[in-house]
This record gives sequence, C-alpha cells and structure tokens, in this order.
Amino acid sequence: MTLIKSISGIRGTIGGNVGDNLTPVDAVKFASAYGTFLKNSQSEIRDSKLKVVIGRDARISGPMIHNLVVNTLIGLGIDVIDLGLSTTPTVEIAVPLEKADGGIILTASHNPKQWNALKLLNAKGEFLSGAEGAVILEIAENEAFDFSDVDSLGEITVNDAYMDIHIDEVLNLPLVDAEAVAKRKFKVVVDGVNSSGGIIIPKLLEQMGVEVVKLYCEPNGHFPHNPEPLKEHLGDICELVVKENADFGIVVDPDVDRLAFISNDGEMFGEEYTLVAVSDYVLSKTPGNTVSNMSSSRALRDITEKHNGKYQASAVGEVNVVELMKATNAIIGGEGNGGIIYPESHYGRDSLVGVALFLTHLANLDVTVAELRASYPHYYMSKNKIELTPEIDVDAILIAMTNKYTNEQISTIDGVKIDFPTEWIHLRKSNTEPIIRIYTEAPTQNEADALAVRFIEEINQIVARN
Repeated sequence: MTLIKSISGIRGTIGGNVGDNLTPVDAVKFASAYGTFLKNSQSEIRDSKLKVVIGRDARISGPMIHNLVVNTLIGLGIDVIDLGLSTTPTVEIAVPLEKADGGIILTASHNPKQWNALKLLNAKGEFLSGAEGAVILEIAENEAFDFSDVDSLGEITVNDAYMDIHIDEVLNLPLVDAEAVAKRKFKVVVDGVNSSGGIIIPKLLEQMGVEVVKLYCEPNGHFPHNPEPLKEHLGDICELVVKENADFGIVVDPDVDRLAFISNDGEMFGEEYTLVAVSDYVLSKTPGNTVSNMSSSRALRDITEKHNGKYQASAVGEVNVVELMKATNAIIGGEGNGGIIYPESHYGRDSLVGVALFLTHLANLDVTVAELRASYPHYYMSKNKIELTPEIDVDAILIAMTNKYTNEQISTIDGVKIDFPTEWIHLRKSNTEPIIRIYTEAPTQNEADALAVRFIEEINQIVARN
C-alpha cells in the first residue's frame, strides 16, 4: 500500500493508514492544500470566487474521492464546475473554456483499481510545475488551511456536456477530416477498460462515420484486465479484431490520455508507434519540431528528420515534455506510452486527438494498419521494472551505472540513460509507482530483451554488494 507525491499528482491505494495510502483524510488534506495554494496565488482582490473544474474516471473509489474533494473546495470558498464522469484531456480543455483557476482530475491513470489520485492543473488546464507541486506539499505538511465561513462557501455547478464539447473541439481541428474518414467505412474495435473511454471514444468514432465494436465499454470501474495498455494485457481485443475482420483496434487507459492501436492482423501496432504515426501525418501537413521523453523510441527522431524537423528529448513526465515543446516550438510531441500532445488542441496528452488524426492519416492512405506499421523504422523495446524495497538505494544504483559506463553517451537529466551505438537503456525511479523502470531499445526484440536482462543482473549485483 502506497502514497506517492510527485509531479504526476498525489497517487495512492485506497484504504489503510493515513499518510501511507490515499485515505479519505489524505484526499481532504491534499485537496485543502491545492485550494489553499490557489487562494494564496491570487495576485489581486477579486469580486468573484475562485473556480476549479473537477472530473473523474470510472474507478470504484471515484464517487467517494470525488465527494470529498468537491466539498473540501466548497469549504475553502471555491466554486466547483463538476463534470462528473470524464477524462483527463476533457478536464484539461474545460479549465480554460470555463475561465477557471485550475482543475483536478481524479484518476490513477493506468494503475489498477485499488489506486486513485488527484492530478492537479493550473489555469491553462496544464499540469502544475515541480516547484508549484512542492509548495502544495509544504502547505499540506503544515496543514496551513484557512476555511471559509458559512456565508462565503463555494457553490457547485454540474456540467455533464463536456465530453460532447471535447469531441466537437477535436472534430474542428484543421487536420481532422471526418468526411474523408466516413468515406472509408472503417470498422474499429474499442477496448474502454470499463471506464470513461468506453463512452467518449465510441461517440467520437460514430461521429466520424466509423462502425464501432465495443469491448469492455461499460463504465463501472471493474477493470477486466490490467488497465495499462501493454501487449500482455490485451489478448481479448487482439482476438476480437481478427474475429470481427476489423480495420484495427483502439485501446485507452481509464482516464483516456494513453492510446494504443491493434493492427488488422491482431498484432500490436505498438504504443510507441502511436506518436510516430500521428506525428508522421501532422509533420507531412505542418513541418516542424517534435519532442518526446527520454524513454521513448528513436523512431520519432527518424520520422521528424524525414520531414526536415528537429527532435529533442525531455525528462519523463508530461509537464517536462510540454515545457520543452514550448521552448522548441514543437508542432507535436508526447510520450512513447501512447500519449499524444498536439498544441493546436491543447498542451496535454489526448487520446481523442490521437484517434482522430490517426484515422485521417489512414483515410488518406491506401494501406492496412499492419502495412502502415511496417513502413516505419523498426525498433524494438523491452519495458521492465524492479519493485522497490527499503534496502534498495536507487541513487547509489544510478551513480554506480554512471561510473561504470562513463565512456558511453550518458544523460542524467532523469535517472540514467546510456546510449550505445545501436541500442539504449534508461533507468529511472517511477513518478507513479514504487519501482525502478528499466526501458531498453534495440534493432531486434531479442537484443532489447537481452540488454534489459543484462542490466537487471548488474543492478541485482549492486544491491547484493550494498
């Protein structure tokens, strides 16, 4: 049972002891800290109250955490725009549209059902910076809260229209061509992992003239498989795509900011290649620069250079990707976990944007999804992790690796990334789970797996010595 405080928000398992897990007391404490942070950040006296947009995914604990957070903000004298069941990107676009001062998404993203989290946004609908997050944690630690009197309590406004508004915003993007997509009469299987993606993705597809086959699209929070959209969790949709003779399959995580495709032959398109394919289309129409994080495939670099753009890599974490995208005027960016960030829409990972752009790209080509995947540079990744225990000193491991491979190309911006001539490995402590992530990439799957095994053995040797 765990409570993790990071740039990705306040994330933990439900139940257990206060301070060790995401209990009701912790939910109130951190909601209070966020609301207090917003109040302290006011630059001028204003007539109206502060306003915060809140939405949640379909987790079983969602209504409980939702009620606690909403009423905590009300107690601080902050008005709440309550979207109810929603998605992370939907809340992100709602914040500026509502001229709100911030937003909270109640979701633990790809984590299993026992987890939930508070993801915190600024007035632009973007994730808070590390410095802002540190201030909120300090407020929470000191419990420096000042709640409002009875005549100054906030008010709740319920608005359940934002999923439809979000769809309209996506369909209005200049590079989205719903008419061209409709002419192709695509048939697509959707795995919504029994969360809000099971509502919003089929709705988007139907408005683009796509025939939808639904799989696990009942938003009841009972995830039918591990909700992280990785190959080992997606056997059911891979089989159904083939059985239904579908053009491809779509998988999203519970809060709909990660997107993976299944090719028409039932094989994984590869979540790393979600960003590659969408960027290929966007760059072909609007050339420019791209950004992804250090744990993402080299394939985006290759595609960017094909279109005469410049690619750069950021530290892991959406806020870091967005910061570098702004600094380099990137046309598109994201994370290799299937997160598409398209500034023409907003600076946040958005599966709806990814789906609409991918469909338009496919509609303009006379190829199958499997053929499209085969047309891209061939890299293979191995994604592994080591569970953290008290005796594992992550910093000591990273220092030892840096010293051992000092003759290689090394980056320590985020953990340790070692670039070899034809392959790379990235070792880092996760922002969202108590683990060390070990990502490798190589020209073949066997080489990527072998590199990962080699470094896991080296890490175990370091731990044993210490």
